[in-house]
Amino acid sequence: MKPLMKKLEALLDKGGTKKDVALLAVSGAALLLSIFKAFPGLPDPAWIAILLCGVPIILEAVIGLATAFDVKADVLVSLALIASVCIGEDFTAGEAAFIMQLGALLEDLTVAKARAGIEKLVRLTPQTARVLSGGGESVVLAEQVQPGDLLRVLPGETIPVDGVIVSGRTSVNQAVMTGESLPVDKSAGDEVSSGTANQFGAFEMRATKVGEDSSIQRMIRLVQSADAGKAKIVSLADRWATWIVVTALCAALLTWLFSGQIIRAVTILVVFCPCALVLATPTASMAAIGNATKHGFLVRESDALERLAAVKEIAFDKTGTLTRGRPEVVAVEACEGFSREEVYRLATAAESISEHPLGRAVVRGFRADHGECARPDSFSMIPGRGVEASSEGRAVLAGSAVFLAERGVSIPPETTASAQAKQDGGATLIFLAADGKCAGFLALADTLRPGSAGMIRALSSLDVAPVLLTGDAPNAAHAIAAKLGIEKVCAGCLPEDKLRRIEADQKRGLPVCMIGDGVNDAPALKRADVGVAMGGVGSDIAVDAADIAFVDDKVEELPHLLALSHRMMRTIKLNLTFSMTLNFLAIALAITGVLSPVVGALAHNAGSVLVIANSALLLKWRKRK
Repeated sequence: MKPLMKKLEALLDKGGTKKDVALLAVSGAALLLSIFKAFPGLPDPAWIAILLCGVPIILEAVIGLATAFDVKADVLVSLALIASVCIGEDFTAGEAAFIMQLGALLEDLTVAKARAGIEKLVRLTPQTARVLSGGGESVVLAEQVQPGDLLRVLPGETIPVDGVIVSGRTSVNQAVMTGESLPVDKSAGDEVSSGTANQFGAFEMRATKVGEDSSIQRMIRLVQSADAGKAKIVSLADRWATWIVVTALCAALLTWLFSGQIIRAVTILVVFCPCALVLATPTASMAAIGNATKHGFLVRESDALERLAAVKEIAFDKTGTLTRGRPEVVAVEACEGFSREEVYRLATAAESISEHPLGRAVVRGFRADHGECARPDSFSMIPGRGVEASSEGRAVLAGSAVFLAERGVSIPPETTASAQAKQDGGATLIFLAADGKCAGFLALADTLRPGSAGMIRALSSLDVAPVLLTGDAPNAAHAIAAKLGIEKVCAGCLPEDKLRRIEADQKRGLPVCMIGDGVNDAPALKRADVGVAMGGVGSDIAVDAADIAFVDDKVEELPHLLALSHRMMRTIKLNLTFSMTLNFLAIALAITGVLSPVVGALAHNAGSVLVIANSALLLKWRKRK
């Protein structure tokens, strides 16, 4: 949570943002002095607002027209400012410029351009490799490794390139590439990927894919390309700017020609200024973002909620998102002659000093249920197989079925059948033998978060379809999906597979939200219409790739966020309808000469105030259960 809060503080503490706030504060104070005519006989203080807020708008409009003939809302505002100054309506000019810059500031405060994720991916790339040649070992830069080179990887090191193990056994943490919660045992003939971590035994490998062809480099390119292909929502005021400018100019010119009063034409330009139109979206967005923050979300992109409102499908990663992201003991089975308590106790003693994630999970579960466990009298670890220990005067083996078979221990048929059922349900097994006889097994699995099932049901009521995209094996994926009621499942997904699935849905015109927590989810998070990362347990790279982050990982709040985005869009549409109706009424009164520029400015900016007030109602809005 602390890294997320630091990012938010960094966003608000940007020098440019502080400067903008200061300029607006000074301009606002100057306009108040102008209203009360605080300094009679001196130039109107409104000129301070004109210079600080108006000149940047005019410059931006001129540059846009000169370089690309880009007609935006600032063109009409510039015309109104210049016309107001020309007829001496200084307050009107300063006040319109102030409102426009206020809207721009509100929008800027919700924008966070994050590129740190790609930099962190680059830092994940191993820098060196141990190359074996001529009977010796030399450490070289990873980029100098050539296909066919023989490498050695020690325990705790990151695998430098893609390759195939030629000798040795180990367990590899592949979470960076696949998101799997459990390490994978590897031995001779198995493939390994760059960027993954060797956890235990040393091994030798033959390099196959190096440099730009390695897995981690492909991941970096996926994130970069996904970001480049993601379209941003254009401001509504800018989308409508061309016809607003043309309509305003025609109305002002015709009124001047038929009435002969230039002040009416200027009033039309002033009331046509899209102040309320500019404020309609950012004020509602700011209020909705404030609401989301109170419910545990950090919204990092200004238009994220606007895009989220259009989403029809939410793709979930499994490990760490819908589940806790760590293995837990879910069942203990004993063979004839042993009790469950005895099996659990012996297994815990054997694993008590093991560094393997499965062994630590066994010890953690035992301590939670029974307190402290006994220490083994002797202990040795066999990478990729299991552990051998002595406890309570017994010789204990704990590991895979292959490990027990290698030591001449047979597993009873009924135990094999029960174990197979657990594996089909997505569990990982640790078999136990005592004094050369099979004692039973422990089943470990990644368990569901408490709020996951209720959250999936709530999404269905919002007409959003859940999809499970996971790097886990099909049996584990389908077991979790069945518990949650998710019908669409894609198992065994690599990062590029998740990315392709997102792109395929988008090509069918289906807006997609991706929710994940790991480095392997970063490309899909970037490419999805909306990316949501698990900020508490997720990697910094996933958070940087996402538009929204869970601060406290409470997935049960996701339906509220989705409903909030729908409510925000309804608020924006109401704001737009109200502001445009008020503007056209003011235009009609300006054409007939009923409104002066100052009164017109105040009237149409009253609409801006009401827009802000309506948007503020979103701050305390809560989805009804």
